[in-house]
Amino acid sequence: MKLRRVVQSFGVSIAIVLLYFLVSLFQVWNTGRSDDRQPVDAIVVLGAAQYDGRPSPQFQARLDHALELWKLDLASYIVVTGGKQVGDRFTEAAAARKFFETKGVKDNLIFEENLGKTTYASLLAVSRVASERKIERVLIVSDPFHQLRAKLIAQEVGLDAITSATRSSVIRGGDAFQRNLQEAAGVAVGRIVGFQRVDSWTN
Repeated sequence: MKLRRVVQSFGVSIAIVLLYFLVSLFQVWNTGRSDDRQPVDAIVVLGAAQYDGRPSPQFQARLDHALELWKLDLASYIVVTGGKQVGDRFTEAAAARKFFETKGVKDNLIFEENLGKTTYASLLAVSRVASERKIERVLIVSDPFHQLRAKLIAQEVGLDAITSATRSSVIRGGDAFQRNLQEAAGVAVGRIVGFQRVDSWTN
């Protein structure tokens, strides 16, 4: 009888954990589908890989979407983020700045966060830039699967953030589904222990 209760309790615990994960997965997917574009103080573009100053296709999709939002006069500033990997000559933020400058965005309207190598580190640095520049509300641009965790991290570091996901991400199909699963796990755990604690494996 005692063993049966233990087994039942274990089964209930597994069911609760699975339900929690599935809810998180749905929220990741749903946030990626939504578009909260509206007037803000700054558009924040989360970095991705760059190759010797040239944005990767994934990063370029984010930059193109941010430029589209900029042309709608939704923000006064653009904040570009991302450091560099070992051996790189340029940071992700520098590659992004170069792109926007070639598109006519004035230099003094672009702020760089050029040290962060993870989403948490970048958004924490962005929160400091926002405080210095009196930026109160931001619109975060990234891939759909990334948006919920980015928004929750932004809230954790004190940013008032909404999101607008790129629709031209090169990560699609099975790859996108896998990323959604990974993000759901990161969101599920991060909500319990804090996103800084899971930063090393969620990036």
